[in-house]
Amino acid sequence: MLNRLSHTQLLRYAGLFTWVVLGIPLLVFTWYLGPDEADLAAGQAPRVAVAVAAYLAFGLIYWKVTHSLGFRQQRLGDLLLLAALTFSAILVSAETGTGMGAVLMMIIAGVIPWLVNIKVGVVWLMLQHAALIPVFSRMEGYTPGLAVMQALTYVGYSSFAMVIGLIAMQQAQAREEQRRLNAELRATRALLAESSRISERVRISRELHDLLGHHLTALSLNLEVAGHLTEGKAQEHVRQSHTLAKLLLTDVREAVSEMRQDGAVDLSGAIRTLAEGVPALDIRLDLPEPLLVEDPECAHVMLRCAQEIITNAVRHAGASTLWLSLSRDARGLRIQARDDGAGADELAPGNGLRGMRERLAACGGQVDIITGRGKGFALDIRLPLEKPA
Repeated sequence: MLNRLSHTQLLRYAGLFTWVVLGIPLLVFTWYLGPDEADLAAGQAPRVAVAVAAYLAFGLIYWKVTHSLGFRQQRLGDLLLLAALTFSAILVSAETGTGMGAVLMMIIAGVIPWLVNIKVGVVWLMLQHAALIPVFSRMEGYTPGLAVMQALTYVGYSSFAMVIGLIAMQQAQAREEQRRLNAELRATRALLAESSRISERVRISRELHDLLGHHLTALSLNLEVAGHLTEGKAQEHVRQSHTLAKLLLTDVREAVSEMRQDGAVDLSGAIRTLAEGVPALDIRLDLPEPLLVEDPECAHVMLRCAQEIITNAVRHAGASTLWLSLSRDARGLRIQARDDGAGADELAPGNGLRGMRERLAACGGQVDIITGRGKGFALDIRLPLEKPA
């Protein structure tokens, strides 16, 4: 069963399991080994309630912050959730007078690399454990020096957990990159197979036209001449052969025309292959079946545009749903796409969008991009099928 889980799922469930197990001693401390009724009256009950509330808040925040972990950009909201996690862990230790918060910080250390860059993560790790030093100092038998040593000990444990989280993140990124490359390879291979099929049909049609057509034409002319030179029953057979030769020449020309007319690439199959298995993104395709494109170069350009749209929705837009529509009319091919990502007030095109525009411009196409903060991204791509002069 564990083999079916991804790196992020394993990390998430391992943290939740540790959180649940840690709640057992808190439960025992609260209800079974807690102070008597006189102590509760003296003010212990509020502290226990705060500790339990902080513990429960930690679990809820951890569940939220690890949702779709690794499939979205680092955001300010994640940093605020990370701060809330740290505050909850410190509060648990402060109100219980134990090292439970330090164990919770080990859970936090596992997700720090996913939420902030590694330099900020190391500083964060040190500071959150430094906040536990006053908590340890108030414990019975702890001097300030021992409190510092205790905090450093937990720093070592948490550092190990953070390295494991970093390795898991790198493995998840490598797996996603491999999935993306495999999808691109399968889609490109589908287009290449279609292009090879078209090239082979064109080659065969040329051979039929140049070889059979030439010889049948010569045969027809010779039979026509022979029909004038023969008489009687032999002439009748020559005329029949002449008629059959002309019919065969007509059939060859029709076959050549059909082979050339059927030389179109099915773009819809390649697009569907490209959109398969994209994690944390629901791609809703609207494609005609089949979507035939006579020019393999135009089909390749549209495939690369669709690939860039999907990549941007996952890596940069932070979208969960992408609507992608392809259509064809008398003016050419058209892609309409929109996502439910964060959007932006000002668009700063990266290498991907610039490359898309360059490919389209080389074929006479264009792209319009509409975005706004909180409104996602929308693209309208048009590509004429007739080459510009």
